[in-house]
Amino acid sequence: MRSMRKLFTAIAAAATLAVATPALANSGATKLEHKEWSWQGMFGQYDKAQLRRGFQVYKEICATCHSMNLVRYRNLMDIGLSEDDVKALAAANEVQDGFDDTGAPKMRAGLPADKLHAPFPNEKAARAANGGALPPDLSLMNKARKSGPDYVYTLLTSYEDPMPEDFHLMDGMNYNPAFPGHQIAMPQMIFDEGVTFADGAPNKKENITADVVAFLNWTAEPELDTRKGMGLKVMIFLAVMTALFYALKRQIWSRIDH
Repeated sequence: MRSMRKLFTAIAAAATLAVATPALANSGATKLEHKEWSWQGMFGQYDKAQLRRGFQVYKEICATCHSMNLVRYRNLMDIGLSEDDVKALAAANEVQDGFDDTGAPKMRAGLPADKLHAPFPNEKAARAANGGALPPDLSLMNKARKSGPDYVYTLLTSYEDPMPEDFHLMDGMNYNPAFPGHQIAMPQMIFDEGVTFADGAPNKKENITADVVAFLNWTAEPELDTRKGMGLKVMIFLAVMTALFYALKRQIWSRIDH
């Protein structure tokens, strides 16, 4: 059931990206900026310090518009947040928990088992606050497009001002050559020194963007480290068993030869 929900959410995110701007005649292909991500390759793993910085970027910048409905507060302990930190984050938000005897909604403090707090109560409220555009849920954003991490990184770092003189920008849109059609409803949100990290990590625009992209990849593939660790164990097991069977075969055939 969870895998089906993830599939449907990924499809919805991809569809939202596709229709967020009209198809224009000058929607030329964009060259992605390819980066070396820590989790890529056979032995790649997430950098948990980077994931925590990425969550900070999401919380301080992205969460003003974008939800993350497939992530629960307790999941954040997997990237190194303490149980007390998770409880405090959850309790900072109110969650509707049924209705009282008069039919009014009952509210309570958030719990670690709750989903990350969404910025808007429903789709209509989200569209009304964003000029009719619906900010997509980010839970599976890195899976919504081919080369997802590189695409999201390129998109977030490609805003241009001023734009080309011969380009016609529609009202309420922003010029971004990395987006299909080159105009997008979301304005540039990440700037140099826009976030200050407690660990003293660099906070140039490119560093901040890389951190949040890493976090978005973790939300889309939280099991990646476990899966790779299991795969490595299986490969070691197969190598040992192959060596043992080869030694056994040599022993058996040596007797037959004599």
